[in-house]
Amino acid sequence: MKRLKLERVSHWFGRTRALDDIRLEIGASEFVAVLGPSGCGKTTLLRILGGFLRPTEGTVTFGDDVYSSPLVHVPVERRDLGMVFQSFALWPHMTVRRHVEFPLKSPRHKGTSEREKHEAVERTLEVTGLTSLQHRLPGELSGGQRQRVSLARAIVSKPSILLMDEPLSALDQELRIEMRREIQDIHRLTGATIVYVTHDQGEALAMADRLVIMKDGRIEQAGTPREVYLHPRTPFAAGFVSKCNFVKGTWTGDRFAVQEDPSLLFDGAGVAEVFRGMNVYPVRPEQFRIAARGRGLEGKIANKQYNGREIHYAVRCQGTIFTVYADAFEDYRPGDSVRLSFEGTVRDDREDGLDREAFMVYNRPAHTDSTAGERAPVPHSGEAAETPRLGEQ
Repeated sequence: MKRLKLERVSHWFGRTRALDDIRLEIGASEFVAVLGPSGCGKTTLLRILGGFLRPTEGTVTFGDDVYSSPLVHVPVERRDLGMVFQSFALWPHMTVRRHVEFPLKSPRHKGTSEREKHEAVERTLEVTGLTSLQHRLPGELSGGQRQRVSLARAIVSKPSILLMDEPLSALDQELRIEMRREIQDIHRLTGATIVYVTHDQGEALAMADRLVIMKDGRIEQAGTPREVYLHPRTPFAAGFVSKCNFVKGTWTGDRFAVQEDPSLLFDGAGVAEVFRGMNVYPVRPEQFRIAARGRGLEGKIANKQYNGREIHYAVRCQGTIFTVYADAFEDYRPGDSVRLSFEGTVRDDREDGLDREAFMVYNRPAHTDSTAGERAPVPHSGEAAETPRLGEQ
């Protein structure tokens, strides 16, 4: 099976380095989400993969085929890929069916019979739920339907690689949730390798087999959603993929003692070295446990926001604000005194030898090879549901 590989890829726009020594290998049929803030280089990376840009340095290969190198540059139309754009890129005078037929008119499909082309179009219209809409113009379609036309056009020729550049960013929240289910369906049905560029952390966590987080033209961290979410390697990766609190304290081996109360201990096995050097421990908002009394960090509720099944609290602990996500039945008011803790215990090293309630990671990051393909928790990105049948919006 062919693998998509970038080796030491860099790209300059004048004196600005947009990509800096990118090294990435993507497996066959893998769904990789590339995410990061505006200007991090993710769209430049996608354009290089698509052949719209030639990298200043480095090599792009797909299996044994060299797509880009200092001596070779395969043009877009000769690459085995489809592209889905943020703006849909539909022609207003062409019907849905004509849009889907269009890629099959390229020289790459010169040897494909008209019957085979017709069958490919019919099959693609059916898979994307567009059969009943095939004679409509783009102006007669909803946003979700237009995006499905863009998807259908990209997959009709059965490309090995599908590149997606923020395809859902122009849609409203509910439609985005529905469309990402359909993209997952298309991935399952086609078996294509998908490279999906987004700045939406919820989309990336929900759909991808692997995340690639970018910052300033470099890869900050790559791994499964669960690895990146539960085992971030840098403060940027921790904070970008989802909200993250940083508890101050002192490290002794794999033990982390909380600054406000050194008797409160974290089991810190697996926490990245950078956090140890900063004398902090990364804590996701849903990992905190909030209670009116007991052991834990003392704090007061500074803010409360109701979010249906959850309540989001801002808790002030000695001048530091922590974000806490709690079940809706845990109802506190601004000004209430509370304690923040984790589930579990670790052994206290004091003379009495008793187990003390303490902070302990209740879902410690697993090793890389045991979490492959697993999804991380997706905070507030919509309800999970069974994948629906592709159909009209």
